[in-house]
Amino acid sequence: MAKPGTTRVEKHVRSLFPDGVISRVQVLEYGDDPAVEPGDVAVRVFLHRPDQPEGGEADEQIVGSFENANRERLKKLNDELPRVIAWVEFQADSPDETDETEKRRRHVLKIGRGGRAARPLDDAAEELTPVMTRLGPADLAAVDMLITAGIAGSRAEVLRWAVGRIRENPAYAQLQDRVREISELKARF
Repeated sequence: MAKPGTTRVEKHVRSLFPDGVISRVQVLEYGDDPAVEPGDVAVRVFLHRPDQPEGGEADEQIVGSFENANRERLKKLNDELPRVIAWVEFQADSPDETDETEKRRRHVLKIGRGGRAARPLDDAAEELTPVMTRLGPADLAAVDMLITAGIAGSRAEVLRWAVGRIRENPAYAQLQDRVREISELKARF
């Protein structure tokens, strides 16, 4: 049985693109895919593979051709995304479901707002650097629990908050001093 709203989202996505371009649409909620954060929804769109072999080069061509032919439609879709939809991902369809995860990593077009807007951690305007991390099931559950409890708005915000708490620990200042001493000793060699 389809989740509430799934049919409506799929119909809307399909209505924006020419017939025959999209082979299937998946609407993903938290728990369906590790990349979907609590409270967010994501959409994975599989592009029809017109008599092309499977493989990286063909997938790249399918996704690239789709992007080039549909720039205005993609912009319209991105502008119309409801706030709850974090991202929409486009990829070449694969009849071999077991190989899909690896293909998504290689040839994907992703649009969207990236989830809820993160609240600033402090009043200082600072330049943020994106960092990717992998968490085990227990750590991911802890991060997602903090989001569900309203402590943070996203996984990235939880991790920024945790690093901020480490910097507040008095032992952190001592550790910084030791690292400076080691750097000075290395410079003498």
